Amino acid sequence: MEIINGIHNIGPGHHGNVVTMGNFDGVHLGHQKILSTLQQHGAAMGVPSALITFEPQPREFFAGSEVPPRLTRLREKVEVLRATGLDRLVLLPFNERTARTRPEWITGELFHQMLGAKHVIVGDDFRFGRDRSGNYEMIESVGEGLGYSVSRMETIEHLGERVSSTRVRETLSAGNFDLATALLGHEYFIMGRVVYGRQLGRQLGVPTANIRLQRYKAALEGVYCVSVEGISRETDSSKESASELLNGIANIGVRPTVDGKEPLLEVHVFDYAGNLYNKLLTIRFKRKLRDEQTFDGIDALKVQIDKDIAEARDWFATDV
Repeated sequence: MEIINGIHNIGPGHHGNVVTMGNFDGVHLGHQKILSTLQQHGAAMGVPSALITFEPQPREFFAGSEVPPRLTRLREKVEVLRATGLDRLVLLPFNERTARTRPEWITGELFHQMLGAKHVIVGDDFRFGRDRSGNYEMIESVGEGLGYSVSRMETIEHLGERVSSTRVRETLSAGNFDLATALLGHEYFIMGRVVYGRQLGRQLGVPTANIRLQRYKAALEGVYCVSVEGISRETDSSKESASELLNGIANIGVRPTVDGKEPLLEVHVFDYAGNLYNKLLTIRFKRKLRDEQTFDGIDALKVQIDKDIAEARDWFATDV
């Protein structure tokens, strides 16, 4: 998948695409249906498929920390999009200038002149441009005059309800990971590099890998059973690093007992004592154990952590 970062990097070689545009937060089943349909049109027309998306997401720009939790930060979104087979990701900044962009500029300049759109696909609730004044009917009208066709994807449902990023957030908040996996088409995960922390976990005998969430709000809060990808160990036979899938326990929150301020993902990997600093890990969430709590001191916290680890180990031992 080619990533085109900014309008200034759209060149003559990028002319001719089938195009869609949107936040695609979570890249859930509804998004995946749009992308698969986009790729079918691209294959039939002999041109690449292209998604236009924004960073930060428009609602984050306008509302900041008041927005709903974000499901996927950019790195995670790119990984899921890459797996769909999308050809091009056009990444545009969202700022004051973008917020003032007229919808006519998007349908004429961006879609037609810059990307040479042959066909455009949008969701059934798609709005765009200044004051969200652009809609499907406008794209269809402009496209007819400029020579590109337009189609609209109807809502995808699962168990009789609309698949949406909002529904995924609600499902994760409720701790229903089976349903979240069904809505997303994959287990919910967070990616990030391990950073140095306060070493408190090591002092408690429970070393943790600390990962900054890098989003206004996380979709999860509490203590979870997780699997961890991205940890390598040297094999005896070849001396090459072999990646493993390991189990563990994770906490997402501000750590009120130790006066934490910034939300953080802390992961304790079972039976692993190696150095994880600066490693890029993928944390897949399996089961919620409890909400984040405030304890009467470090000793009480340590007792609860030991209970959490025992419960998580038991769950992994019995989960089939």
